[in-house]
Amino acid sequence: MSITVEEYKEVLNAEVWIEINKLRDYARHGISREVRGEVWIYLLGIQEADRSKEVSTQKQKLLDYEQIDKDPNEVTKRVRGEISRYLRKTNIESSRDIPRLFENVISAYCNHNHRVEYYPAMVNLCAPFIYSLKRECDAFLCFEKMINTLDDHFSSRSINESVASFMTLFRTCIPDLYSYFEEEEVDIKEWAASALQFVLSRELSLENLMRLWDTYFAMPDWMEFHPYFCLALLRHMKESLEELEQSEIRTILMRLPSLEMDQIVNEAFNIRHEILERQISEEF
Repeated sequence: MSITVEEYKEVLNAEVWIEINKLRDYARHGISREVRGEVWIYLLGIQEADRSKEVSTQKQKLLDYEQIDKDPNEVTKRVRGEISRYLRKTNIESSRDIPRLFENVISAYCNHNHRVEYYPAMVNLCAPFIYSLKRECDAFLCFEKMINTLDDHFSSRSINESVASFMTLFRTCIPDLYSYFEEEEVDIKEWAASALQFVLSRELSLENLMRLWDTYFAMPDWMEFHPYFCLALLRHMKESLEELEQSEIRTILMRLPSLEMDQIVNEAFNIRHEILERQISEEF
């Protein structure tokens, strides 16, 4: 199922009320680049469905963002270095000053959230918002929402617990590949920790990552769904991975090739259904 730009615009151009549920239904199948940013701000709750408040809320968001300190701080040098490394491997042209946007948004977040320490993957997590959203303040608010969502999730369940649970599912769902990784002494736990904690933002290409987040932002429980997508990704790549040796497997998993995201998303839903059915049958 493919949703056209015109179908998205029909919803987005509503005069009184934006049908968020319709946007969610559409977004599961992917969002056209032309309207992705505008759709995301509704899916993430940055913009309200009631359009009568749109102008006033946008003005207030901009005023609030302008008041946040974006001046260089003790982590600015590290942020700039990571931005430079990221941009060297991401060949996407833009007429905007992308390095400055990255630096402003991440600096604003770190200065506004003193309890959170900067980490390099913030650049990867910020990138989809920088490239998709027209207004810097919206990119900041979406980025803040993403980081807070991850922090909330892993404050209730540690990354070690999440990796342990994922490894159990991996061994159950794809036993042949699990055994092959053991034979090749591939430390899949290291990959799983990054893939789970940073939502594959370090491993997927930017285009693939944005397509994945289209589906995620349409879901109420996307963090719970994410491990199933990681499993679907490994199942999708199973045959090619089993032809590689340890170092080659590590290299390809750390920087994934362009993938058929729609196909893998559908496979993830199937895997989740299989596992939930198995758990229900085991209870009876």
